[in-house]
Parts: sequence; C-alpha cells; structure tokens
Amino acid sequence: MPVKNKKKRTKKEVKPMLFSPLNYKIMGLGVFLIVLGFAVMRLENEVYGFFSLYITPIVILSGYVIVIYAILKKDHKIESIQTD
Repeated sequence: MPVKNKKKRTKKEVKPMLFSPLNYKIMGLGVFLIVLGFAVMRLENEVYGFFSLYITPIVILSGYVIVIYAILKKDHKIESIQTD
C-alpha cells in the first residue's frame, strides 16, 4: 500500500471584507428604495399619474445616490486597525 505524502496545511490568511457591515446596510437601503420606486410606479400603472411623474423618479434617483455613496464610503476605523 503506497504511502501518500501529507502536505502540511497552512491556514490561509483571512482577507478583510471589501466593505464594512455599515456599507452593506446602506447599500441594502439604496437597493430597497430602487425596488420600492419601481414597484410603486408599476402599481399606479398610469403614464401621467402623480406618483409616476413626480414621486417615484425622486425615490429611484435617491436610491442610486445612496448605493453610490455606500460604495465610495470608507470606514476609517477599519483602516486604522489594519495599519497597526
């Protein structure tokens, strides 16, 4: 019976998450606003309705702005821990 060489298993370095948990929460809020805006627009089902023309475009645009903010926001606490 051949003996297999056992390789030493080394622990892989734990890579930090790309974003902090706060970033993911903010991003979730932005995605929720985008979905909510499109859902309200679909539920009204009128091209010239008040919500379709005035409210939902603002909600959708604010959702996109919040998602972009969540992507660009850096958590300074995490950066200071990693450099120590």
